[in-house]
Amino acid sequence: MKRLLLAALLAIVLFSTAGSPAQAGNPANGAKIFNANCSACHAGGNNVIIPSKTLKREALDKYGMASIEAITTQVTKGKNAMPAFNTRLNKTQIEDVATYVLEQSGKGW
Repeated sequence: MKRLLLAALLAIVLFSTAGSPAQAGNPANGAKIFNANCSACHAGGNNVIIPSKTLKREALDKYGMASIEAITTQVTKGKNAMPAFNTRLNKTQIEDVATYVLEQSGKGW
């Protein structure tokens, strides 16, 4: 009886989460972090240092950055003119800002 109950519970959990994409972070918190740390160079999804490398969906797709993982890596480690934020932001904050950036890119900023 316990096995049957456990199997049923497991099935409910699996089916209730199947098909719903996992969100890496909290975009509302990411917006606050973005405004405090990123907007000086990336206001409105733009890039004041390298204008062609914006945070808009087309540019993210073109440069292989259209995923939470890619954005998280960029924010964590930095690259070229962009500084690394791993000493200023914790992992959760970085995931939140990456989620926000990806969400905004889909909305057209």
